Amino acid sequence: METWSLGPEDGTLTLRTGVAGRAARMGHRLTLAPQSWSATVDWVDDRPAAVRLTVDVDSLQVESGEGGVTPLTGAEKAVARGNALKTLNGSTFPTVEFHADSVTPDDDGYRLAGTVTIHGSTRPIELAVTVTRIDGAWQIDGEAIIEQTAFGIKPFSMMMGAMKVADAVTVTLSATVTGTD
Repeated sequence: METWSLGPEDGTLTLRTGVAGRAARMGHRLTLAPQSWSATVDWVDDRPAAVRLTVDVDSLQVESGEGGVTPLTGAEKAVARGNALKTLNGSTFPTVEFHADSVTPDDDGYRLAGTVTIHGSTRPIELAVTVTRIDGAWQIDGEAIIEQTAFGIKPFSMMMGAMKVADAVTVTLSATVTGTD
């Protein structure tokens, strides 16, 4: 059995939020990126058989913010990060974990079926991952939409709910694996 190990040095893992509510135009659509994450892909008989991903919640950083009345400042990024950690209850639930024990080939890559654990709640998930061979390396790209409320998370809101983070968060992984056949 061969195992691929991936982390921030191999690519990016990002979370993109939306804004909802009557005052949504005032809010920023954020891009957050954990600075500490690790993934493994276990191979059996020349095909992936299991995938594991662990994200350190406390490592989340606000990369950028789009929209809003004014540009997102450094101080506002710090406040947004604090709000995200509070919403995720990072001190009680320090990791987000994804486990896929069913990996099925499909047209452009693989379909992963497994579970994701966020905020102490575990739910089934299925997602597609594209895999492309480029110059001797493997490019891996995947995306999932996570509904916060499905995991018992109340999306951050302010102004009595007139402006809030949208329930759906888009999680994207883009990584390159080198040194494999």
